[in-house]
Amino acid sequence: MEHTWLSLLPFLIVIAMAIWLKNIFPGLVTGLLVGSLLVKASLVSGVYQAVAYITATLSNPSNMKIIAFLYLFSGLVGMMNISGGIKGFSEWVGTKIKTERGLLGLIWLTLPFTFIMPMFRIMMIGPVVKSIAKKMDIPKQRIGLTMDISTESVIVLLPVATAFVGFMLSLVEGSIHKLHLHMSAYHVFLLSILLNFFAIAMLCIGIIQTFWNPVKKSNKNSMDHDSLDDKENELHRSGIQKELSLVKAQPWNLIVPVFLLLFLTLYLLWKDGMAKGTHSIFAAFSKADATFVMLLAVFITLVLSFIFYVIRKLPLNEILFHFYDGGNQMMEAISLLILIWSLTLSAQDLGFSNFISSTLGAFLPAFLTPASIFLLGSVVGYFIGSSWGTWGLFMPLGVSLAAATGASIPLTVGAVFASGAFGAITSPLGDTTITTASILDFSLVDYARYKLKIASVGACIAIVLYLAGGFFAR
Repeated sequence: MEHTWLSLLPFLIVIAMAIWLKNIFPGLVTGLLVGSLLVKASLVSGVYQAVAYITATLSNPSNMKIIAFLYLFSGLVGMMNISGGIKGFSEWVGTKIKTERGLLGLIWLTLPFTFIMPMFRIMMIGPVVKSIAKKMDIPKQRIGLTMDISTESVIVLLPVATAFVGFMLSLVEGSIHKLHLHMSAYHVFLLSILLNFFAIAMLCIGIIQTFWNPVKKSNKNSMDHDSLDDKENELHRSGIQKELSLVKAQPWNLIVPVFLLLFLTLYLLWKDGMAKGTHSIFAAFSKADATFVMLLAVFITLVLSFIFYVIRKLPLNEILFHFYDGGNQMMEAISLLILIWSLTLSAQDLGFSNFISSTLGAFLPAFLTPASIFLLGSVVGYFIGSSWGTWGLFMPLGVSLAAATGASIPLTVGAVFASGAFGAITSPLGDTTITTASILDFSLVDYARYKLKIASVGACIAIVLYLAGGFFAR
């Protein structure tokens, strides 16, 4: 398709309207309609095409697994809420945590139990962290930032047992084999983890701001608008909030479902991976269909938790009502994700990939290649909000460009993975940002802008290191 630069227009509309209206939903709808109209060049056909993109998105099995997981997990949280599980566990942990630093430290300490998948981790720890933070008057954006850094920056640096590993390795392997390079894809992948300078920089920034940043005393007479509260929900959710405040604290009603979910997730990951022909635990975790396994695990946990609550004599109608209430609270995030996926389909039809490939060119000096790939990939990652999408787009391009210019392939692969991590952490279109903002109840656009300022420091550090690495790797 000619004029592929038009593929940028829908994304620019989304970002501009989100900044203007401080709400991303109108921009997504407008961007999708504009993209569809550009594809079909007709008002009626364009509207039909927009609906077709949404239908295609909902027909995608991977997308439906994510949607079902989000709804069921949020429904499980609703059940744990009304059963007094979250209240009881929060009160117990609250007796141990007295400072902001202690709460931020707790977020990091949950990593060994929740590192498998970003969405899984955020939804697992978010409700408990939110409940504790309300009592401590901690700025919510600071909490969200710690959650997101400890999620995205860590998970992309783990070589085994995450939802990312199989996909990341397959991209490296496919790109290397396509060029007939005599290199071990797994060796390149392992080296690229050490060369993901952005994720490492953000990990350091996250640890520093958690443990060494001076803790400011809150001013009770002047409440910060960023402190965790329920102001936006005080009218239409006042009845439910009052009901939840009266439930009896029962920490076992959270502990049992959470540990059941963790056990089922790890067991089913191992079982699914072994069924695919692997012979070790790490290989099984890498090959397993993590999204489906987590959906299956949360479904089984829901059924068993429902039986557990009934045995403990919780009213059946209350459990069901709060299951649906919990799931419905995630519908805003689900709607945004559906629109984002649909918008991406329109951009692909407009030639987004071709535009990026043609504008980059193949005449870069070797030492500039990793830094250039990181910089361009980060910009694209910010627009599309998907680490997977950024990696899928730039891995073949990055490896091809590195081979053509003589640049270090592991360093360039690390730059590709770093660019995806940048987009996932900073973009208002990213599922991590959307989910965190939804759970912690704050403005998505303001939160994304806050994260962008801090992530820009990590990006600058990464660019300097990629320039230096590219120079010395010649």
